[in-house]
Amino acid sequence: MIPFNSHLYFITDSTNQEENAFLARIEEALSGGATLIQLREKEKTTREYISLAEKVHTLTKRHGIPLIIDDRVDVAMAMDAEGVHVGQTDMPVSLARKLMGENKIVGATAKTVDQAKEAFGQGADYLGVGAIYPTTTKVKTVLTSVDTLREICHAVPIPVNAIGGLNKDNIHVLKGVPISGICVVSAIMKAENGETAAKEIVKSMKELGV
Repeated sequence: MIPFNSHLYFITDSTNQEENAFLARIEEALSGGATLIQLREKEKTTREYISLAEKVHTLTKRHGIPLIIDDRVDVAMAMDAEGVHVGQTDMPVSLARKLMGENKIVGATAKTVDQAKEAFGQGADYLGVGAIYPTTTKVKTVLTSVDTLREICHAVPIPVNAIGGLNKDNIHVLKGVPISGICVVSAIMKAENGETAAKEIVKSMKELGV
Protein backbone atom coordinates (compact mmCIF):
# COMPACT_ATOMS: atom_id res chain seq x y z
CA MET A 1 0.00 0.00 0.00
CA ILE A 2 1.36 3.45 -0.96
CA PRO A 3 2.00 5.58 2.15
CA PHE A 4 -0.55 8.32 2.83
CA ASN A 5 0.78 11.83 3.48
CA SER A 6 -1.42 14.88 2.94
CA HIS A 7 1.30 17.51 3.49
CA LEU A 8 1.10 19.05 0.00
CA TYR A 9 -2.17 17.94 -1.55
CA PHE A 10 -2.39 18.97 -5.21
CA ILE A 11 -5.89 19.09 -6.72
CA THR A 12 -5.83 19.24 -10.50
CA ASP A 13 -7.83 21.37 -12.91
CA SER A 14 -7.67 20.39 -16.56
CA THR A 15 -9.85 23.29 -17.76
CA ASN A 16 -8.48 24.63 -21.07
CA GLN A 17 -5.48 22.30 -20.73
CA GLU A 18 -4.15 20.16 -23.56
CA GLU A 19 -3.73 16.64 -22.18
CA ASN A 20 0.04 16.36 -22.58
CA ALA A 21 0.57 19.74 -20.93
CA PHE A 22 -1.81 18.74 -18.13
CA LEU A 23 0.07 15.50 -17.47
CA ALA A 24 3.39 17.37 -17.62
CA ARG A 25 2.12 19.77 -14.94
CA ILE A 26 1.24 16.85 -12.66
CA GLU A 27 4.72 15.40 -13.23
CA GLU A 28 6.22 18.76 -12.28
CA ALA A 29 4.14 18.93 -9.09
CA LEU A 30 5.22 15.43 -8.11
CA SER A 31 8.88 16.28 -8.73
CA GLY A 32 8.46 19.44 -6.66
CA GLY A 33 7.16 17.70 -3.58
CA ALA A 34 3.43 17.05 -3.93
CA THR A 35 2.55 14.21 -1.54
CA LEU A 36 -1.02 13.55 -2.69
CA ILE A 37 -2.76 14.08 -6.03
CA GLN A 38 -6.50 14.49 -6.47
CA LEU A 39 -7.89 14.25 -9.99
CA ARG A 40 -10.96 16.48 -10.13
CA GLU A 41 -13.03 16.39 -13.30
CA LYS A 42 -16.52 17.88 -13.27
CA GLU A 43 -17.24 17.88 -16.99
CA LYS A 44 -15.77 14.67 -18.42
CA THR A 45 -17.80 11.60 -19.29
CA THR A 46 -17.19 8.49 -17.20
CA ARG A 47 -15.12 6.94 -19.97
CA GLU A 48 -13.05 10.10 -20.41
CA TYR A 49 -12.53 10.37 -16.66
CA ILE A 50 -11.31 6.76 -16.38
CA SER A 51 -8.99 7.16 -19.36
CA LEU A 52 -7.37 10.28 -17.95
CA ALA A 53 -7.22 8.79 -14.45
CA GLU A 54 -5.28 5.79 -15.73
CA LYS A 55 -2.69 8.09 -17.33
CA VAL A 56 -2.36 10.16 -14.16
CA HIS A 57 -2.11 6.97 -12.10
CA THR A 58 0.91 5.89 -14.13
CA LEU A 59 2.66 9.09 -13.04
CA THR A 60 1.67 8.93 -9.37
CA LYS A 61 2.67 5.27 -9.03
CA ARG A 62 6.07 6.06 -10.49
CA HIS A 63 6.57 8.60 -7.71
CA GLY A 64 5.03 6.40 -5.00
CA ILE A 65 2.24 8.93 -4.37
CA PRO A 66 -1.46 8.04 -3.87
CA LEU A 67 -4.04 9.12 -6.45
CA ILE A 68 -7.37 10.32 -5.09
CA ILE A 69 -10.41 10.56 -7.38
CA ASP A 70 -12.80 13.42 -6.66
CA ASP A 71 -16.50 12.55 -6.16
CA ARG A 72 -16.65 9.43 -8.31
CA VAL A 73 -16.38 6.20 -6.35
CA ASP A 74 -17.17 4.25 -9.52
CA VAL A 75 -14.21 5.78 -11.35
CA ALA A 76 -11.90 5.21 -8.39
CA MET A 77 -12.91 1.55 -8.20
CA ALA A 78 -12.78 1.02 -11.98
CA MET A 79 -9.15 2.08 -12.27
CA ASP A 80 -8.04 0.98 -8.80
CA ALA A 81 -7.06 4.39 -7.46
CA GLU A 82 -5.70 4.59 -3.92
CA GLY A 83 -8.69 6.60 -2.76
CA VAL A 84 -11.67 8.87 -3.27
CA HIS A 85 -12.73 12.26 -1.91
CA VAL A 86 -16.39 13.06 -1.30
CA GLY A 87 -18.02 16.41 -0.65
CA GLN A 88 -21.11 17.29 1.35
CA THR A 89 -23.42 16.70 -1.63
CA ASP A 90 -21.70 13.52 -2.83
CA MET A 91 -22.02 9.94 -1.65
CA PRO A 92 -21.96 9.65 2.17
CA VAL A 93 -18.59 8.75 3.63
CA SER A 94 -19.99 5.56 5.17
CA LEU A 95 -21.16 4.26 1.79
CA ALA A 96 -17.94 5.31 0.04
CA ARG A 97 -16.02 3.41 2.72
CA LYS A 98 -18.21 0.33 2.28
CA LEU A 99 -17.67 0.31 -1.49
CA MET A 100 -13.98 1.22 -1.47
CA GLY A 101 -13.03 -1.15 1.34
CA GLU A 102 -10.88 -0.68 4.42
CA ASN A 103 -7.57 -0.57 2.56
CA LYS A 104 -8.40 2.48 0.44
CA ILE A 105 -8.27 6.17 1.36
CA VAL A 106 -11.56 7.99 1.84
CA GLY A 107 -11.41 11.75 2.30
CA ALA A 108 -14.22 14.17 2.98
CA THR A 109 -14.98 17.87 2.85
CA ALA A 110 -16.04 19.51 6.11
CA LYS A 111 -16.93 23.13 6.82
CA THR A 112 -18.16 22.79 10.39
CA VAL A 113 -17.15 20.87 13.50
CA ASP A 114 -20.34 18.79 13.27
CA GLN A 115 -19.59 17.83 9.66
CA ALA A 116 -16.05 16.92 10.64
CA LYS A 117 -17.17 14.69 13.50
CA GLU A 118 -19.77 13.01 11.29
CA ALA A 119 -17.23 12.30 8.53
CA PHE A 120 -14.75 10.88 11.03
CA GLY A 121 -17.47 8.72 12.59
CA GLN A 122 -18.34 7.33 9.17
CA GLY A 123 -14.77 6.33 8.41
CA ALA A 124 -13.02 9.27 6.75
CA ASP A 125 -9.22 9.08 6.72
CA TYR A 126 -8.69 12.82 6.35
CA LEU A 127 -10.63 16.07 5.95
CA GLY A 128 -10.37 19.01 3.57
CA VAL A 129 -11.56 22.17 5.31
CA GLY A 130 -12.28 25.50 3.64
CA ALA A 131 -12.42 27.60 1.63
CA ILE A 132 -10.00 29.75 3.61
CA TYR A 133 -9.87 32.30 0.78
CA PRO A 134 -12.13 32.77 -2.28
CA THR A 135 -11.03 30.54 -5.14
CA THR A 136 -10.94 30.82 -8.91
CA THR A 137 -11.91 27.19 -9.53
CA LYS A 138 -15.33 26.22 -10.85
CA VAL A 139 -16.22 24.59 -7.55
CA LYS A 140 -18.82 26.46 -5.48
CA THR A 141 -17.02 27.84 -2.42
CA VAL A 142 -18.23 28.80 1.04
CA LEU A 143 -15.63 30.50 3.20
CA THR A 144 -14.52 28.86 6.44
CA SER A 145 -12.85 30.89 9.18
CA VAL A 146 -9.41 30.01 10.50
CA ASP A 147 -10.99 29.70 13.95
CA THR A 148 -13.38 27.01 12.65
CA LEU A 149 -10.45 25.26 10.98
CA ARG A 150 -8.61 25.25 14.32
CA GLU A 151 -11.68 23.88 16.13
CA ILE A 152 -12.01 21.07 13.58
CA CYS A 153 -8.34 20.15 13.99
CA HIS A 154 -8.92 19.73 17.73
CA ALA A 155 -12.25 17.92 17.28
CA VAL A 156 -11.08 14.93 15.22
CA PRO A 157 -7.99 12.67 15.42
CA ILE A 158 -7.46 12.40 11.65
CA PRO A 159 -5.38 14.65 9.34
CA VAL A 160 -7.01 17.98 8.50
CA ASN A 161 -5.97 19.95 5.43
CA ALA A 162 -6.79 23.59 4.77
CA ILE A 163 -8.08 24.37 1.28
CA GLY A 164 -9.23 27.35 -0.72
CA GLY A 165 -7.16 29.99 -2.48
CA LEU A 166 -3.99 29.11 -0.59
CA ASN A 167 -0.51 29.84 -1.93
CA LYS A 168 3.04 30.40 -0.71
CA ASP A 169 2.34 34.07 0.01
CA ASN A 170 -0.84 33.81 2.09
CA ILE A 171 -0.59 30.62 4.15
CA HIS A 172 0.82 32.64 7.05
CA VAL A 173 -2.79 33.06 8.25
CA LEU A 174 -2.65 29.39 9.27
CA LYS A 175 0.27 29.87 11.65
CA GLY A 176 -0.34 28.00 14.90
CA VAL A 177 -3.23 25.95 13.51
CA PRO A 178 -2.46 22.20 13.84
CA ILE A 179 -3.22 21.25 10.22
CA SER A 180 -1.55 18.27 8.57
CA GLY A 181 -1.10 20.12 5.29
CA ILE A 182 -2.71 22.28 2.66
CA CYS A 183 -4.56 21.64 -0.59
CA VAL A 184 -3.74 23.78 -3.61
CA VAL A 185 -5.10 24.08 -7.12
CA SER A 186 -4.27 27.37 -8.84
CA ALA A 187 -1.01 27.87 -6.93
CA ILE A 188 0.41 25.03 -9.03
CA MET A 189 -1.90 24.82 -12.05
CA LYS A 190 -1.46 28.51 -12.93
CA ALA A 191 2.19 28.79 -12.00
CA GLU A 192 4.88 29.33 -14.64
CA ASN A 193 6.53 26.09 -13.52
CA GLY A 194 4.77 23.47 -11.41
CA GLU A 195 7.91 22.01 -9.87
CA THR A 196 9.21 25.39 -8.75
CA ALA A 197 5.78 26.35 -7.39
CA ALA A 198 5.50 23.13 -5.39
CA LYS A 199 8.99 23.58 -3.92
CA GLU A 200 8.20 27.17 -2.92
CA ILE A 201 4.96 26.10 -1.22
CA VAL A 202 6.80 23.35 0.68
CA LYS A 203 9.38 25.93 1.79
CA SER A 204 6.69 28.31 3.00
CA MET A 205 4.96 25.49 4.86
CA LYS A 206 8.22 24.57 6.60
CA GLU A 207 8.65 28.17 7.69
CA LEU A 208 5.08 28.02 9.00
CA GLY A 209 5.89 24.92 11.00
CA VAL A 210 3.62 22.57 9.03
